[in-house]
Parts: sequence; C-alpha cells; structure tokens
Amino acid sequence: MKSDSPKSNVAALTVAAIGVVYGDIGTSPLYTMKEVFSKEHGLVLNQSNLLGVVSLIVWGLTLIVSLKYVTLILRANNRGEGGIMALMALAMSSVTQQSRWHYPLMLIGLAGTALFFGDGVITPAISVLSAIEGLEVATPAFQPYVIPLTVAVLVVLYLFQRKGTGGIGKWFGPIMLVWFVALAVMGAINIFRNPAILAALNPIHALRFFLDNRWLGFAALGAIFLAFTGAEALYADMGHFGKKPIRRAWFLAVFPALALNYLGQGGLLLSNPAAVTNPFYQQLGAWSIYPLVVMATTATVIASQATISATYSVTQQAISLGFLPRMKVMYTSAREMGQIYIPLVNWVQLFAVVLAVIGFGSSSNLASAYGIAVTMTMVTTTLLTFFVIRYKWKYNLLLCIGATGFFLLIDIAFFTANALKILHGGWFPLALGAIMITVLLTWRTGRELLFNNLKSHAIPLKDFLQSLFASPPARVPGTGVFFRAEGDGVPHSLLHNLLHNKILHERTVFLTVFNTDIPTVPKEERVRLESLGQSCYQVNVYYGFMDDRDIPQALEQCKEAGLEFNLMETSFFIARHTVISTVGGGMAHWRETLFAALSRNARDAADYFRVPPNRVIELGTQVEI
Repeated sequence: MKSDSPKSNVAALTVAAIGVVYGDIGTSPLYTMKEVFSKEHGLVLNQSNLLGVVSLIVWGLTLIVSLKYVTLILRANNRGEGGIMALMALAMSSVTQQSRWHYPLMLIGLAGTALFFGDGVITPAISVLSAIEGLEVATPAFQPYVIPLTVAVLVVLYLFQRKGTGGIGKWFGPIMLVWFVALAVMGAINIFRNPAILAALNPIHALRFFLDNRWLGFAALGAIFLAFTGAEALYADMGHFGKKPIRRAWFLAVFPALALNYLGQGGLLLSNPAAVTNPFYQQLGAWSIYPLVVMATTATVIASQATISATYSVTQQAISLGFLPRMKVMYTSAREMGQIYIPLVNWVQLFAVVLAVIGFGSSSNLASAYGIAVTMTMVTTTLLTFFVIRYKWKYNLLLCIGATGFFLLIDIAFFTANALKILHGGWFPLALGAIMITVLLTWRTGRELLFNNLKSHAIPLKDFLQSLFASPPARVPGTGVFFRAEGDGVPHSLLHNLLHNKILHERTVFLTVFNTDIPTVPKEERVRLESLGQSCYQVNVYYGFMDDRDIPQALEQCKEAGLEFNLMETSFFIARHTVISTVGGGMAHWRETLFAALSRNARDAADYFRVPPNRVIELGTQVEI
C-alpha cells in the first residue's frame, strides 16, 4: 500500500495508519505526566513548572514529530520504504564503497537498528503494564495482581502472533480512533474546567521552566521525552501506508488528541495536585477508571502489536541485506506480503519482555529504561538523513546543516538527559542493543571473511568450462542448477558433483542471487540471462530487501528468454559451508565461534529460496576463517 493509492482508499489508509503507526505514541499519555512529576525526579508540582512541562510537550510534538518526522524525514524514503534499515541502505548508496564514510554510515545504521530491537522490548512491557496499573487506582487490593495480569496479557499476545493479524487487524484503526477521540474529549473537559492551562501554548513557559529549574529542568527532559516515543514508528511504517495517509492521520486526529489530553492533564493537576499519582486515570473521576483500564489495555495491546510487527519487518530486512543469518519466515496473509511471523524472534522477544516486566516491576521503573534507546535511534536517523539530503539529493550544504543540525541539537539534548538514567534502568536497552550489534557485525564480517576465502581459491568459470569441454564428461538428461556466489568462481557444488559423480547435466545453469540496497526490484529487472555455450547458462536474480525470495518463480521468467524449466526434471545443487574457526583469523576467536554457531543454525538455503526440497542436492565443504 503506497501513497499513490486511489483517492477512495486514502481515507481507509488514514484510519488504518492511526491504528498501526501511532499506537505507541498514542499510549504515552498513560504514563508521561505521572513520570515527570514522580518523587524520584524531585520536580516540584506548581503552576510555573506545570505550564513549563506541558509547553515542552506540546512544542516537542510540534517540532520533533510534526516538523522533523512528518515533514522532513518522510521525504527521505528509499523508493517508498522507510525505517532505519531502509535509510541506512539509502545513505550508504549516496557515497561510494571506497568512500571513508561508507563503513561509518553502516555502523551508524546498525547502531540504530540494534537499539530499535531494544526499544521493541521496552514498548510492549511499559505500555501494557501502565494500562493494567490503572486497577491500582481503583483499589489497592489489585496491586498484587498487576504483574501476573500484565504477563498473562503479553503471553497471549505473543502466542497469537503465528495466526497473523489479518482478521482483527482491520479493527485496529477504528479502535485506536475511538481511543484518540476519548483522549481529546477527556482533555477538552479538563481544559474547560481550568482554561488557565492554555497559557502553556506560549513557548515562553518552556524557556522559563529551564531558567527556574536549571539542572533539575534538564534532567526532567528524560521523562518529558516519553511523550515522543513512537515517532520512529511513523517513518518505519511508511512503506505500508504511504506519506499522505500518515500525515493526514497525524494532523487530523493524533496530534490534536494528544495536545488536548496533555493540556487537559495539566489542567487537572492545576485544580487537583493530588491526582499526580496517576493523572491519566483521574481525568473523569472514579466512575471512569474501569472503562479506561479496558480501553487502555486494548490500545496498548494494539500498540505492542505494531511494535512486534515492526520487529519482524526489520529482522527480515536485516536478513536480506546480509546482517543476520537466514531464519524461518512465515507469511500470515495470502494477500499482504508485509504480514509475516518469525518464530525465533517472537519467542526471544517474549522472553525479554516478560523479563523486563518482572525485573522492573512497575511502569515508573521501566520509564527509566525507556527513552535512551529511542533517543539514540533518533540521533542515528538524523545523521543518516543528512547524508541522504546532502549527497543523494545534492542539496546546498548550509541548508543540509541547518535542517538536520537543528534537530540533532534537540536529539542530543534528550539523549543526554536520558543518559542520566543509565544506572537506573537505561542499561537494559543498551545491553540488548550491544548484544544485537555484536550479532549484526559478527555475521556481516564473518560472511565477508567466508566470501574472501572462497574467492581466493576460486577458479574462473569461463576458463574452467573451456578446459572441461576439451574432454567433456558424460552428459545426463535434465537440468542442473548450481547456486553460485557473487564473483567469477566455479561453484563448489559443481566441483564436488564432477569429482564424485563424474557427470554433467545436458543443460547446466549457474544461478547467482544479488541482494540490492533498494526495497523492491521491478519484475522486468528481476532476472538476467547469459548463454555460456555448450548448453550452459548464467542466470542472475536480483532482489530488494523487501522482496520475497522465490527462485522457482524467478526461473519462470527465463521462459521469455527461451530458457524454460520443468521442475520435475530440474535438480538444484547447493553447497553447505561448514565454518571452522581458526586462531589468528580475521576476527577474535570468540566472534568466529559465534559466527560458526550462527551459520550452523541458519535456515536451510533451499527452504529460504522456496526450492522444492525433493529437487535439492546438498554438497558440503569446510571453510576456515
């Protein structure tokens, strides 16, 4: 689904975007104001501070979300696709591989990706936990059941993933639209009760907040930033909805609702400072707590679902770009390619989320862990955007520095404030991010070492064929397809087949899969065919990082070039490399051991490329790195 959809679909896409794109930021009012004025932060709840905090939130939504993401970042799309991986690929393509910036840009992008995985653990934990905590507001008797209920909701949510969201996904948008209407109505009621809060629309109060509180005000930015978490999601989901529906959803529904609710909570606290213990659930009085708990739990489940789905998508992109080993990917919808389920990611993330809920024990404790991963991801997004608009779009240098430098200063300010919480929980997403970037870099570097080793022993294919047919082996009926890595070498599977079986198929095809740094490759550019003589052919298949890998489907396109395949008469030869770690190699021994373990447990290549298993012949070879 793209932004160039027919006008009749734009309204439907806008409602759908409200449910999927803005679930995370839409549930931030549950805990933001409570956390800003929590006793641990030491910020005094008085009229001046309240006006300053609300002013910072409203203007933050304006500058960070409306201006930076909705206006600027959505323009930096990779052929319609967004997200940190797509932006990294776009930024890396803006400079040559020989450029001194190529590797640093990859590291920046991978850091953002790794931190995104950390954010994907904290978001479901804090969102669902903060919703269930509403029961404590109704009566303290529910306190012992908050953690068990939260874990139960999360376990059910993750168990449900394998079934996909095709059936209930269509209700996400309308349900979240009701949620945002409720936020707006509650906010408007409390603004009406205390219209003095409207003074917070004057940014002077935000400036005065820092002048009055100085260091304490700066430290409070770490909690204020909770109002903006989820901004990255609108960029990551651009490929599913397009720019126009995402922008309409923000300006017509989400932004007004959030602004009204934060102003309303401010108005409530002006009138009733005691409500600071949980201002969200006290906006309408005791009668509304149970209905709000039900609504909030539903909204947080939807917000968590969007985060989980985004994690699957980022993982799939990382696999396609060569930063993660192949994993089992299940498609949960026959109509929409974007709806996928990755079992390993699902269970690992559930384990980490439950660990976070039990370990931290409350949304306030989790709030200390939240923010730092998001702010660092925002910094990486801003840096990558600079390279895109400067070197890809060739904009004026001063304009590029001005456009991204302004937002970078804001990002760094929020990051620095959140860094103060590292010892109080911020270490958790950083630890998760460190683990992920280690895996990403180890796999990438290991693949390069493996490729270089094979390349150093490679025999040029055309020279080999010329010498082979000087005294040709026996030719047998059928077609043999040999998977061949990028480069000029003879596939190891062919060498093994000739060595052991001493035969060659009457029609031999060398198949090379190229992974490009664009989201999708047009069908007409998918396959390129070259005749090598003696009924031998080179077939190159090109995929983008959002494309589904389906080799039989790609080979069907060869029919137009005169090369027709009958799968029942075709054998696919695949070399399985057994990696052996050696001391003094290209990586530290423990990283080589990790790479070897990842390689052994990677998804089978035939399964990944959808090759019929009864037509596959695997031939093993050992490679030292």
